[in-house]
Amino acid sequence: MSLPPCDPGALDVLKARQRRPHEAGFFFRDTGFDRACVKVLPGEYFVYDQDVAITTTLGSCVAACLHDPGSGLGGMNHFMLPDGAAEAGGRFGVFAVGLLVNGLLKRGARRGGLQAKVFGGGQVLRSLARTYVGERNVAFVRSFLSQEGIPLLASDVLGTWPRKVVLFPRSGKVLCKRLAPAHAEDYVSQEEHYRSQLVQQQARGGEVELFT
Repeated sequence: MSLPPCDPGALDVLKARQRRPHEAGFFFRDTGFDRACVKVLPGEYFVYDQDVAITTTLGSCVAACLHDPGSGLGGMNHFMLPDGAAEAGGRFGVFAVGLLVNGLLKRGARRGGLQAKVFGGGQVLRSLARTYVGERNVAFVRSFLSQEGIPLLASDVLGTWPRKVVLFPRSGKVLCKRLAPAHAEDYVSQEEHYRSQLVQQQARGGEVELFT
């Protein structure tokens, strides 16, 4: 896939930005795509108007990628469960999708112009097989998009694969790579760490291309 050139100073611009609550803040140079890259961790989101690479890795978690072609704005989130305690913020879908939509609208996107692509929700660990976390995450985001009238253009969800997802926010292009199930634990250990934190908090009351 051919990509437009990225400003060589984009990485410095990203690092200099003031970070908002729940906004991704890990920036690096991706040599494969030859551009600045933003890594979205569980509970985070990121919105931008240039074709840097916004990336995340998913197990049973889901990432929604939203894009407004009219404004050239796009963004991605990464959530772990459909709903839960408010203090967990972006780790729950009900807050994560709201953060992403609001982030886009504040930067000038049009609500009526938003389009969605959705990824993740894989059953990658046997320990989660009976919880149906992935299925619940996918059902939630599909329901949310339907209620908000945001068309779902494409998705790669469920199955048994972890996934790496890359969004180019200005163009809205998304790449999705299915990772080897045999090494799922290597990819979702961080996801499990965040999920265990959520369980503790609750206990206290509180268009798509596959690439290789």
